[in-house]
Amino acid sequence: MEAHLKNTFFAVAAAALALAGCGQSATGGDAGEGGGRQEIRIVGSSTVYPFTQAVAERFAQANASGRAPVVESTGTGGGIELFCAGVGADHPDIANASRRIKDTEIATCAENGVTRIIEIPVGIDGLALIESVERPTNFQLTSRDIYAALAANPFGRPQTARTWRDVNPELPDVAIMVYGPPPTSGTRDSFAELILDEGCDSDPAMVALKEEDSDRHEEVCRTIREDGAFVEAGENDNLLMQRVAANQGAIGVLGYSFLAENAELVKGISIDGVAPSVGTIQDFSYPGARQLYIYVKGEHLDVIPGLREFLAEYARAWSEGGYLAERGLIPSPADVQQRAAEAIRNPTPITAADLQ
Repeated sequence: MEAHLKNTFFAVAAAALALAGCGQSATGGDAGEGGGRQEIRIVGSSTVYPFTQAVAERFAQANASGRAPVVESTGTGGGIELFCAGVGADHPDIANASRRIKDTEIATCAENGVTRIIEIPVGIDGLALIESVERPTNFQLTSRDIYAALAANPFGRPQTARTWRDVNPELPDVAIMVYGPPPTSGTRDSFAELILDEGCDSDPAMVALKEEDSDRHEEVCRTIREDGAFVEAGENDNLLMQRVAANQGAIGVLGYSFLAENAELVKGISIDGVAPSVGTIQDFSYPGARQLYIYVKGEHLDVIPGLREFLAEYARAWSEGGYLAERGLIPSPADVQQRAAEAIRNPTPITAADLQ
């Protein structure tokens, strides 16, 4: 999901920049053709965008003689697609991601010559459900309620619910209206994995279906209705919050960091009796807690000026008391921070086997 308007790319620099080990220049042509770029290029998750943008701003201030990194918010899926499209100046150096990379994406990267993907967990966020502060309905929802309200065919049956009371007689008699992320967003993937799957599997028959036919299980559990009850809000979280704040009964789905920054407009909704907060997300007791990542193209590490130094700046920023905490990033546990810092000092490519 988008928290900010997309940034446009800066012009490609004219200096020659040969990509090590790939036989291409930084423009994607033969190494002898010359041409290249000098700025770091980053795409991907709108949830991770404000954190990476903050690091980019601090990095640019400390390196005034160089070009500022260019950060674009495209959604996790769209960003990884751009990242995996190839090696060279036409392709990004870093992908922000609000979910872990998929094995199919690693395979696509490899097909296009991107074989050195460095995974760096940068912190924790929560996928939060929000409602208006001024016009609250005071929802108390379970994962099962959310799934039953939004699934195209809940538990394999036709969707008939029009109000939340249709889903659960203890819920308010208000129309189901949820603003959420598009399919290209990592937040959408997290919503499906962390909330919809959990609600779906509250039915023992769905648990059995997972064992019998995993593809059918995924279709039943993760396909969202398309009759207007769920509205894809695009990649602009600010617009989503405005819509939710102005409409009683409306619910939004977005990253916790945006909820924390806009507490005067929206408030969090408890899921399974747990409210989103720094504490419940950090200890993963909140159902929507998730790890955030950046993925770095190893082929570009010693070619794009300042890329290693940018990663070192990120590592200084994500710790307890670091400036990213002011932006709403929740620090990872100490052992995860240590592994992330080590991945920067001694980059080791991730493989599909590492995802198991």
